[in-house]
Amino acid sequence: MKIAFDARGINWYRGTGIGTYTENLLKSLLTLDKINEYTIYWSGADYKSYEKSNTNVKMASKRYHRFFQEHYFPVDIKNNNIDIYHISQNGIGLSENIDCLKVVTIHDLIPYIMPETVGKGYLTKFLRDMPRIIEMSDAIITVSNCSKADILKFFPTNPDKIFVTPLAANTIYKPMQKTHCKNYINKKYGINSNFILYIGGFSSRKNVNLLIKAFERIKPELDENINLLICGARKDEIESLQKISQNSKVASSIIFTDYIEDCDMPIFYNACEVFVYPSLYEGFGLPPLEAMKCGAPVITSNIPSIREVANNGAILIDPLDIDDLCSNMYSLITDNSKRENLSKEGLLASNKFSWLKTAEETLNVYKTLFENKIQGI
Repeated sequence: MKIAFDARGINWYRGTGIGTYTENLLKSLLTLDKINEYTIYWSGADYKSYEKSNTNVKMASKRYHRFFQEHYFPVDIKNNNIDIYHISQNGIGLSENIDCLKVVTIHDLIPYIMPETVGKGYLTKFLRDMPRIIEMSDAIITVSNCSKADILKFFPTNPDKIFVTPLAANTIYKPMQKTHCKNYINKKYGINSNFILYIGGFSSRKNVNLLIKAFERIKPELDENINLLICGARKDEIESLQKISQNSKVASSIIFTDYIEDCDMPIFYNACEVFVYPSLYEGFGLPPLEAMKCGAPVITSNIPSIREVANNGAILIDPLDIDDLCSNMYSLITDNSKRENLSKEGLLASNKFSWLKTAEETLNVYKTLFENKIQGI
């Protein structure tokens, strides 16, 4: 097969779920597949590692992205007899001029389910383009059975054209020596305490305000040397969350770190006492999986997508019930054996996910689509 892959999202969405998915999927596909030919549409730097014997990396400008999407890609795909074109960023940028089999990855339908948590520009574009993307695509890849159900809820399409390929944690996420990790964080970030950890975004659907309020409630009953560490880039609603924490009775025990480099994230997961992720909605829920892969005890939301990920490897709470979160945080933080047991269960549950498995399942989607076309199905 000749496969074209839109990899522009690797640099455009770096640090987000879409960027992480695109980068790891493509790297794993090229590790796994030495037979098929790949045309890779790229934007920005750091493309050398994708130059293989069976790849052709072609540069596209972000500034003139519409020209590339509407004119350059369709012509290039036609001239090179491409069989399958895969767009990984929710199908955004899929042109009607593409003349080959079209695969899109739709990660979630947050703009349909929680529109109030999405920026106006993206919301308008998503709601405008998604019906056309669903209709035009020959196959849809999504990241959980929950997201597949959401797609079918809003769009009357054939369920057989939707394939679920779960995400995975990078290989850098693994158990490490806790004391070493804490010393590293103290030296680099000046944080010398035990801590409850949150890593993620600050949209209202992430529900970080509930975590801050729960920590405020239980902090007086905890060891004085334990803080709440909130890690993530300064965007979305972080300013309002910082105001909530500043007005808290335990403000001095709440630390916002700002953006954490990818290479340091496993160190934070390994150093924490507990990782808490009380999200209201996820297409998949990658941070809890990353934490489990590091052996961190995890408390997260009892919502369908995260249940698929956590299995029995995390404590699942009602993200609308502060009492539920408080009681589970307190009991886990104050019970060493409970944390150790949950750490082991989380590691076991996380082992069923890998990027090579995701790539293998994606390649099977390509093969199924291509064979069906040959057979006239």
